[in-house]
Amino acid sequence: MPVAGSPFPAGAGSQSVAVDPSGEFAYVANLGSNDVSAFRIDSTGGLTPVAGSPFPAGTNPWSVAVDPAGQYVYVANGNTNNLSAYAINGATGALTPVAGSPFPSGQTPVAVTVDPTGQFAYAANLNSNTLTAYVVKRTGGLLALCGSPFPAGNHPFSLAVDPTGRFAYASNDLSNDVSAYTINAATGALTPMAGSPFPAGMDPRGVTVDPTGRFAYVTSALSNTIWAYTIDGTTGALTPVGGSPFPAGSAPQGVTVDPTGQFAYVTNGVDGNVSAYRIDGATGALTAVPGSPFPAGAVPIAVTTTTGPSPSIP
Repeated sequence: MPVAGSPFPAGAGSQSVAVDPSGEFAYVANLGSNDVSAFRIDSTGGLTPVAGSPFPAGTNPWSVAVDPAGQYVYVANGNTNNLSAYAINGATGALTPVAGSPFPSGQTPVAVTVDPTGQFAYAANLNSNTLTAYVVKRTGGLLALCGSPFPAGNHPFSLAVDPTGRFAYASNDLSNDVSAYTINAATGALTPMAGSPFPAGMDPRGVTVDPTGRFAYVTSALSNTIWAYTIDGTTGALTPVGGSPFPAGSAPQGVTVDPTGQFAYVTNGVDGNVSAYRIDGATGALTAVPGSPFPAGAVPIAVTTTTGPSPSIP
């Protein structure tokens, strides 16, 4: 059921959304207005704009991420080939650019994520077919790793790091696969794993790993499906789950798993709705929840959940 007052206004062309680890603040990258909207999340799930919001970003901000400590926000600016970095005011949620921001990336960064330790950040560069890796400084600034950028497939569109911080996955929408890497725990460097890349249907877009680190999910926009995989706990390699791929709506884009690992949510860009699935805890298979898909606005792209308890869905 939609929260009272929903939908809540953001900037033009809202492209990506992230919630801080406390579940108190939400941030939206607005592709069309070149800024980041910030909201306080109330006890009902409603959103109130933070004072000073929206905050300026680069040109065409595609993606937004919050570090695991809830101290910093990072935004991938697709048309200025860099990442904006901000410090979060813990009391208000307001954003202040960190020293040195923005930081250079590859060509057309469209996704950004921070590893679970908060030590490393990664950006997917759509038009240079690479991933840029950074050390996160104590001030929130970014320093590119030696050896970075690392090669990806054709048009890396989204990326995710598993909860252990050992593996990274990038969906490549023109080569129809997922590049998989092991992460050097000391340096953050990426090494392609054996068997990579792994097939992911036509035009894979969103990628996520469940909170247990056992399953990965990828949306396939031109196949109208979700590919589900088990993750080898030793190597990180991907093996399709039985029954995969699973049906979604038209042109599925973003995908996320709730913090309990029980449910997955997928935005269907053409249909203007969100598909919801129950995850089989033993196999990773997906089953649509009753009433799914649920209506959203026009062309929904990104989806995320808070760290609070999941809704009770029969």
